[in-house]
Amino acid sequence: MSGPGTAAGAGGPRGGAAAEWGAFEDNMQGGGSAVIDMENMDDTSGSSFEDMGEMHQRMKEEEEVDAEAAAADEEDGEFLGMKGFKGQLGRQVADQMWQAGKRQASKAFNLYANIDILRPYFDVEPIQVRNRLLESMIPIKMINFPQKIAGELYGPLMLVFTLVAILLHGMKTSDTIIREGTLMGTAIGTCFGYWLGVSSFIYFLAYLCNAQITMVQMLSLLGYGLFGHCITLFVTYNIHFHSLFYIFWLGIGGLSTLRMVAVLVSRTVGHTQRLILCGALAALHMLFLLYLHFAYHKVVEGILDTLEGPNIPPFQRVARDIPAVSSAVLNTTAKTAALAL
Repeated sequence: MSGPGTAAGAGGPRGGAAAEWGAFEDNMQGGGSAVIDMENMDDTSGSSFEDMGEMHQRMKEEEEVDAEAAAADEEDGEFLGMKGFKGQLGRQVADQMWQAGKRQASKAFNLYANIDILRPYFDVEPIQVRNRLLESMIPIKMINFPQKIAGELYGPLMLVFTLVAILLHGMKTSDTIIREGTLMGTAIGTCFGYWLGVSSFIYFLAYLCNAQITMVQMLSLLGYGLFGHCITLFVTYNIHFHSLFYIFWLGIGGLSTLRMVAVLVSRTVGHTQRLILCGALAALHMLFLLYLHFAYHKVVEGILDTLEGPNIPPFQRVARDIPAVSSAVLNTTAKTAALAL
């Protein structure tokens, strides 16, 4: 018969076990619950996996569309055949023509830009050219500071062409025999060769002597210095007196040379440098005037003889006089002819 003791004895182990589990539950509740409440979870917690699936499906569909488009292009190309090749070739030719036209347009623009660079050197008023021509015959006295040089080329270029015309005029008025034209190329080569060649040589010497002058200024200075040469040659080609030439050579040519020498002296430091630079310029300038007056025509004749042979006059038929026949001979001939008949 079970009594309270038996119930107590039976409930003893159960009570101990309950006490142990109660302590475990207390520990779990104190440290945090390890049970997942599925009812309280958000239904969108798996949306990331669903999005990935949709993206994969979309990419797969795009790849299929691209593959179908490529296959359609291949079929079109195979269907078109030579027509498609010609169309591609035409596009390439059109592109090349466009590029060629673009390059030519750019070259034309660059050429115009390069020509536009020279515009400031020829932008000058006629009254300024006249004043500079007169100043080229007046030597300066102030050489303690650098003298101003006109940085333009219009006046010098016109003087060079004027000198060419005077040389051609002198060849026609002298005893020089001209064949096959006047050889204008020789005159142009001589004048432009002197202007450009001597300017470059003097500029090189000025660079060595540490003179303060540029190439454009040197061209302008020497070009305006030819004004004296033009006056001297124009007068002496029409008035053939050697004494008159020497007067103009020393007077007019000397004044223009002194003007250039004074400008170079004002822009050069050192006596030795001045002597070398100015001596070379004066000698070349004065000797060139002598050459144009005395030796230029002979040089042209030598060139003509070399190119065309010596000046031999053409062969001409000359009518000869019939000698007078005596009347006796004529009478004898007439009698002989009558007897024969």
